[in-house]
Amino acid sequence: MIELIWLIPLIPLIGFLINGLGQKVLSKTLIGIIGSGVVLASFLLSCVLFGMVMDARDAGGDGVFTYQLFEWIAVGDFKLNFSFLLDPLSSLMLLIITGIGFLIHLYSISYMSHETGFGKFFAYLNLFIFFMLLLVLGSNYLIMFIGWEGVGLCSYLLIGFWYKNSNYASAAKKAFVMNRIGDLGFLIAVFAIIAAFGSLEYATVFQSASTLPLGDTTLLLITLLLFVAATGKSAQIPLFTWLPDAMAGPTPVSALIHAATMVTAGIYMIVRSNILFTLSPITMQIIAIIGVLTALVAAFIALTQNDIKKVLAYSTVSQLGYMFLALGVGAFTGAFFHVITHAFFKALLFLGAGSVIHGMSDEQDMRKMGGLKSKMPITFVTMLIGTIAISGIPPLSGFFSKDEILAFAFVSNPLLWGLGFLTALCTSFYMFRLLFLTFYGKFRGTEDQKHHVHESPWHMTFPLIVLAILATIGGALNIPEALHGGHWLANFLSPIYTYSNAIVEPTLVDHSTEYILMGISAVAAVIMAVAAYIKYVQKQRIPGDDKVQHGLLHKLSYHKLYIDEIYNALIVKPLNGLSRLLYTFLDRAVIDGFVNGVGSFIESSGRGIRQLQSGYVGFYIFMMVIGVIAILLYGFLNI
Repeated sequence: MIELIWLIPLIPLIGFLINGLGQKVLSKTLIGIIGSGVVLASFLLSCVLFGMVMDARDAGGDGVFTYQLFEWIAVGDFKLNFSFLLDPLSSLMLLIITGIGFLIHLYSISYMSHETGFGKFFAYLNLFIFFMLLLVLGSNYLIMFIGWEGVGLCSYLLIGFWYKNSNYASAAKKAFVMNRIGDLGFLIAVFAIIAAFGSLEYATVFQSASTLPLGDTTLLLITLLLFVAATGKSAQIPLFTWLPDAMAGPTPVSALIHAATMVTAGIYMIVRSNILFTLSPITMQIIAIIGVLTALVAAFIALTQNDIKKVLAYSTVSQLGYMFLALGVGAFTGAFFHVITHAFFKALLFLGAGSVIHGMSDEQDMRKMGGLKSKMPITFVTMLIGTIAISGIPPLSGFFSKDEILAFAFVSNPLLWGLGFLTALCTSFYMFRLLFLTFYGKFRGTEDQKHHVHESPWHMTFPLIVLAILATIGGALNIPEALHGGHWLANFLSPIYTYSNAIVEPTLVDHSTEYILMGISAVAAVIMAVAAYIKYVQKQRIPGDDKVQHGLLHKLSYHKLYIDEIYNALIVKPLNGLSRLLYTFLDRAVIDGFVNGVGSFIESSGRGIRQLQSGYVGFYIFMMVIGVIAILLYGFLNI
């Protein structure tokens, strides 16, 4: 059955070729069927292979299978196969990518139906799915790197899909450039891994690394480089500003790339390489600090944003910070658990936001919404579920994954827990603020919008309903023992941590402590939701309408801590100035001057020599005589 694995990435690639080449001749209906159908086919195959891994785990095996397609690189002693790895981690990622990917493709059929580039859009989506599957299926770092670069390319294409808008095109370029910074770290790490272990195969690298001492300097270098790569792809400080700007792309792009799949590639890579990071405690500390700071900063900024997609974008950055906090304190399963639950509720929230934008005639400002609860009941109920889930209110999925992270953070360092808890408070407040401003109160849009607003078609509401169900029950994957659960996900993924568990004992959280932390977190989330209700529903405080003089913190949050302005002042403008200086004095004066000077000299010389070809026979005879005399004179003088 493992022989089917190569079909999983191949089928979306075929969809990309068909829709890409036939975008001008195929109907939109056929393009939608092909684009969605190939991802559905990959999902069904992924279910089959997941079942095979499950059977192997139930039988007491590790559920790890490798399928070699061909020998790829052979240079001296260095050999590398193009092979795929199917194990508990990759099998779950396959379900997330193809399952949620199919729902988003289905949603896009209606959402993008009026776009002229319909076929191109689906071709890009299929290509993205192909590269993302390649990233998670590869059995070595080089295949992962190919997928890593591929999803970066597709991100650029999809963010800049409406490229005629210069701001959107600039957002795509910003995402591409900032990701290249991280990708350089990955590339250098690949060469460092080859130098240290003589291989890029996971099995070889991890086995060799497990014999190295704790704190080995080579592993420290490699893990820091890999973390730089993850910082770019998964939008952590200081490389996080591209992701909020990436909301320039169509909403399905935000849901697929910036919520459920691409931005979690960094977490996947670190979980996959867990033994390398376990042996690098300094890197782990850095990851935890960067993660919790990213979570808090992004949540603080989200508190005052008025663009519905911008709120969700900063929320994504914040939740990614939570995942890195988990990785930094050694809760690898907790981080991946949050990857799964986040894929459910954040894809739901983005698609719900897209449904609202669709119903509001492309309006994204929440100050111009309100009162949509009765007009869009399915969108409202599903977004309510997503909001409760991300806020960490029991018994929805986000409660279980978030509190597992906070519990591990508390055991590792109470300060990390405190910052994570503060982030959770902000999360609950800004998400319910989004919900109340959008669906409650009086309608604040135009009369045309009021008459146009309606519930979205079934292509859009069906994915919302499915994702709402998953966001509700997803927490059952890893219910802790304190709540009479069996930590199913942790047990299922245990073969991935074989080397790490042999070196560092898994952290255990006391049940009584876990109860207290859960209770504090859940009650605080509810209190913040009530606070948002009082402010935005009972008191009807609409941002921008109140007369209250805002303080420094509000201004800092609303202006995104002026981080983009700081980057422009410290990096962008100096580089632009240096570029202009080099262009004026080095490029034009020196390089162009030299090249143009050589050209002018040759042209002038040719113009002078050309005068010798006068066409007069007498002149030619005269020059011949002069030549004969010169030869004779030369011979006479050498006698």
